[in-house]
Amino acid sequence: MSNYEIYHNPRCSKSRATLKLLEENGIEPKVRLYLEEPPSAAELKKVLKALNLSARKIIREGEDEFRSEKLADKSLTDADLIAAMLKHPRLIQRPIVIRDRKAARIGRPPESVAELWK
Repeated sequence: MSNYEIYHNPRCSKSRATLKLLEENGIEPKVRLYLEEPPSAAELKKVLKALNLSARKIIREGEDEFRSEKLADKSLTDADLIAAMLKHPRLIQRPIVIRDRKAARIGRPPESVAELWK
């Protein structure tokens, strides 16, 4: 079986639904409570590469920190946005499921992570 990890927030309904979907498909992922154990900059860069997305694409724009840190500024680089996500992990989109540290999907909707095992 492949090695799976989920960046999980148990208070988020999409995150709970994604974890349930993984378990229903026989996948027991490593559950990373990323608000308590935030990723390092290197880990977040690897996740972005596995997602094939820029940092701007995984930042949660509805959070208070997005406004207070003025992250809507389009001149900010990926490094700037990664630094903000490390400082405020709530800004990281959730859930993120990673397979074998090489492929990843955001569980919005939860069914999108099925691409990782199909």
